Amino acid sequence: MTGPRSNLRQDETGAVWRSAPYPVLVVDAVGVIAQANDAALRLLPGAVPGAALADAAPAWLSRAHDDTLDPAVLPDDVGAATRGLIGQATFEARPVREGDLVVWWLADATDLAHATEALRVERERTAFLDRASGELLSSLNLDRCMEVTARLAARHLADAALVILPPYRRRHPIAYCGPDGVVVREELAVDPEGVPGLAEALQGYPPLPSRWIDPAAAPGWLARDGLGQVGSMVVSALPGHGVPAGALVLLRASGHACFSDGEEVFARLFAARAGAAMSAARLYAEQADITETLMRELLPPRVRSLHGVEIAARYRPSEQAARIGGDFYDLHPPAEPDGESLVVLGDVAGKGLEAAVLTGKIRHTLQALTPLAGDHQRVLELLNGVLLKSGDRTRFVTLVLASIRRTGNRVRLRLTSAGHAPPLIVRGDGRVDVSSTKGTLIGMLDRVTSVTDTVDLEPGETCLLYTEAVGGPLGDEMYGDERLLEELRQCGGMPPEAITERVEMLSSEWVGGGDHDDMAVIAITAPRGAHLSAVGGHGRGRFTA
Repeated sequence: MTGPRSNLRQDETGAVWRSAPYPVLVVDAVGVIAQANDAALRLLPGAVPGAALADAAPAWLSRAHDDTLDPAVLPDDVGAATRGLIGQATFEARPVREGDLVVWWLADATDLAHATEALRVERERTAFLDRASGELLSSLNLDRCMEVTARLAARHLADAALVILPPYRRRHPIAYCGPDGVVVREELAVDPEGVPGLAEALQGYPPLPSRWIDPAAAPGWLARDGLGQVGSMVVSALPGHGVPAGALVLLRASGHACFSDGEEVFARLFAARAGAAMSAARLYAEQADITETLMRELLPPRVRSLHGVEIAARYRPSEQAARIGGDFYDLHPPAEPDGESLVVLGDVAGKGLEAAVLTGKIRHTLQALTPLAGDHQRVLELLNGVLLKSGDRTRFVTLVLASIRRTGNRVRLRLTSAGHAPPLIVRGDGRVDVSSTKGTLIGMLDRVTSVTDTVDLEPGETCLLYTEAVGGPLGDEMYGDERLLEELRQCGGMPPEAITERVEMLSSEWVGGGDHDDMAVIAITAPRGAHLSAVGGHGRGRFTA
């Protein structure tokens, strides 16, 4: 009974094994197939018992069998799955070793292989987009963004790429990168209508599928030497912040694979990042141009003389990256030939851009009030009213008005301080007088008061208007009138350029390399004249007017 029952069980097991849905091969140590089930024979018709595995199966499976029997292979490695193609399908083969025999179980892994490959591609694309975003956003220069976009697209997405911006003065800025990786910048008068989908892309419309674009229609400025015949082409918009930044054109040579649907989607993802970076760079460039224009308008004037009176000035904003700040000066020539010139020096509370904006407002207001410059108190009252209307009494200004009238080589000054340090008068003999003017600051109080002082300058004498410098050992100490008076006593008879340069040098040394407030200084000097005196028509003399 035992023998027949055992044979019955073996027959039943063999039938199950032979009808298993997975292909199974049993191969001996010399590579000869000992057994094969029905599924294995359907997959590999030549895998009959007695046939060599190398003849009946793909080479990758035969090599895997030899590796499994290799004595150098560790036991833990035996049973590791291997994968390869059988026909058009991908199969995974897993060995089970039984003495000198190896049982190979095969399973269709085509879907798994496709999913694995898709995951690998997506990971690579994600990593590329991260690197591309970092490189694109590393600069706010539009030209560089164009070059980076063209180079990355040609290297990773196509054989050649063009970045085309909207027209400027009827010419399109273009960056081209070919297979050699060299980016060429041009401005071409081209017709976007000559390229399918380009005109729409420049307006921000969705791209046409590449299969709808005839690559043979690509004009010469698009398909350039070195690329060969164009086999496929993708045209995609470069979306910006509300306004299209341009268009991206990808080209592949005829010998290469056409763009797949997935590649076109990926190209649009890249174009979105490139367009955002280029749009930000363009916006930055526009803001920089606007700022430069405003700075030129707000910068103090450069004047060496005013109606025959020598003028010298120095200006230094608080921030090295800025060109304007809260300190300012202005020079207004007389409205009439025998009238007074007006010099204004002021210090707005704060520094940086906010102070510069208020500075511009004050300067334009004073410009409008110059016809009233004969009455300093009236000018200050009107300016105070303008600043109070803003409602922010933390933004105020101190300033000095200096009306100048020249009579021959002498100069008469009317000086009015509004909360500012009084002007200093450097006499020819080295004495330094302090003007007696005083007044309340502008923009904080409802009522302003002021005292005007009249000062006469002899030829070569100077009136100095200045703003305070804060610095010293602890960085919070004013330079102070006493230190400045002591230095100016050595400047008697010096030209105004030398005096302002000396004061600026002292201020710079006092504030050091740390943070500092804005600094401005202006010197008004009575003209020095001379007459020729000589003995016997010879000798050195001096000139007077």
